[in-house]
Amino acid sequence: MHTTAATDIRILPAELNAFVRDIWLAAGSEAREAALVADHLVMSNLTGHDSHGVGMIPRYARALGEGGLVLNRHAQVVRDAGAVLTIEGGHGFGQVIAAEAMEHAIARARKLGVAAVGLRNSHHIGRIGHWAEQCAAAGLVSFHFVNVAGFAQVAPFGGMGGRFGTNPFCAAFPRPGREPLVLDFATSSIAVNKTRVAYNRGVPVPADCLMDHEGNPTTDPKVMHEAPFGSLKTFGGHKGSGMAVMCEVFAGALSGGYTTHETTKVKGSDIVNCMLSVVMDPQAFDAPDAQAEAEAFVAWVRETRRLPGHSEIEMPGEPERRHRAERSEAGIPIDPTTWNQILAAARGFGVAEARIAGLALR
Repeated sequence: MHTTAATDIRILPAELNAFVRDIWLAAGSEAREAALVADHLVMSNLTGHDSHGVGMIPRYARALGEGGLVLNRHAQVVRDAGAVLTIEGGHGFGQVIAAEAMEHAIARARKLGVAAVGLRNSHHIGRIGHWAEQCAAAGLVSFHFVNVAGFAQVAPFGGMGGRFGTNPFCAAFPRPGREPLVLDFATSSIAVNKTRVAYNRGVPVPADCLMDHEGNPTTDPKVMHEAPFGSLKTFGGHKGSGMAVMCEVFAGALSGGYTTHETTKVKGSDIVNCMLSVVMDPQAFDAPDAQAEAEAFVAWVRETRRLPGHSEIEMPGEPERRHRAERSEAGIPIDPTTWNQILAAARGFGVAEARIAGLALR
């Protein structure tokens, strides 16, 4: 294991966003694509999810070079069954494909009251909460099942060795005049890219998250990044394992994409996501008091007596908003290993040394 955690650099969100846009413009993305990718990655860092932020750039760069990521693709509706849409991603940037898929879902849910959208074969769609927040901003309820097609990095409950991906679930409930409730979590004990962040920082991961290749518990993130490879555990034992299975089947099979098994295991750097999203207009229900009931429940939960060390009861989505406020002011922290990897990717795409030298780091 790495033994020393290096000091992070910090960079203000606007500066980092502009730099990420320039990286993808240099790689060949059209302006809108470069902007959407930058917005998504930087927002992931802002919300505290460094695992899905700008540290993904080096892997995206490798996937592009290998042909697993295709620039300037758009979401294609391949079947329209009214309230059900099937959308093909064509291995395009997930930050574009998922945004366009949610635009289709929002329009259809507003028209019919509900829409189910199966998105398949998109390159990495990143932080799923971003897409639930897009729906919530439109006043719509949504929930999302996602698989990481071909990734065998998480062991099923009672098993040793990876059989499926981190397979996240997400749900959001809009609250007029307030920030929405947004629940977003991997069905693994931690997201696999959090092990990358820990590995690059030279720090251990929390206990009971990883096992080595022989099934022994470990806190050393290198087991996910150096052979012989270990695996992640599911959260909540059999419950997380069962939910991961349903995410795999709902997202990978129903969308017309694919699930993880021996013949589909990832061999390159690309990350393929499939997602089943159900988006609903709350006005379509016979529930005139839905918002009042939701707020009464939230208030009731907040009144819980606190355990020692807990100053407040946080609702889903509030930790992310707290991180956003802190990092907007203090800047986004990036460890030196990850930062150097990002700079190497930028140079590989031809970003000028003068542009890199001109970055304002804290």
